[in-house]
Amino acid sequence: MNTPALKRQVELALSQPDTQQHLRAWLAERLPDLHPAIRLEDDGVDTLFNFVQAYVEQVPNVLDAAAAVAEAAHMRDRLLPVLKVAEAFFLQPPDLPAEHQGLLALLDEAYLAHRLVEEVNDRYVAHGGAALIPMDITRANLIVHQLLGDEFANQLDVAVDTAVAGLLPVETFSSEAFQSYLAEQADAKSALWQQWPCMSAQLGIGIEWRGAA
Repeated sequence: MNTPALKRQVELALSQPDTQQHLRAWLAERLPDLHPAIRLEDDGVDTLFNFVQAYVEQVPNVLDAAAAVAEAAHMRDRLLPVLKVAEAFFLQPPDLPAEHQGLLALLDEAYLAHRLVEEVNDRYVAHGGAALIPMDITRANLIVHQLLGDEFANQLDVAVDTAVAGLLPVETFSSEAFQSYLAEQADAKSALWQQWPCMSAQLGIGIEWRGAA
């Protein structure tokens, strides 16, 4: 995994005031259209900007952690190609809207990477395993989906589904490696994921779902 390159890309975008201003202006435009279930604290644009920054910054950490878990669970051969696709989404994304530059482009790319990890998780759970990556990214992904808009976000979701279907076919989950993973997954994951104890909290900066009416 070339996560140092991902980190450099994020640091470069964050260091450019123009890209920050562009993202803030875009978030201000999106703010009135957010679903009422998304509650923002204090200044909505600041809260969303902090959330987006954390969401983007976590991509390298998530991919590093997932690669470490895959290694410990003896699933490296199967999972590393999937994680490399997530990395490629970030470093060499598909065509994006022309107005999506700087941090806004990184938000698109981060959504692809986080959604791919979420999809892998869902498939592991559906075939009898606990989550490969024990982190609730669903809420954060739903918020970013809202920010990007259904039409564009759905296009990105199709790209994720296509990548995962090709690299993690159903036969993977009847393999000897997967059965071995199921037998020893708890110990392998719990020790590794203690290295990132606040990841989920960081991704949920200042944003909460309202309780059901």
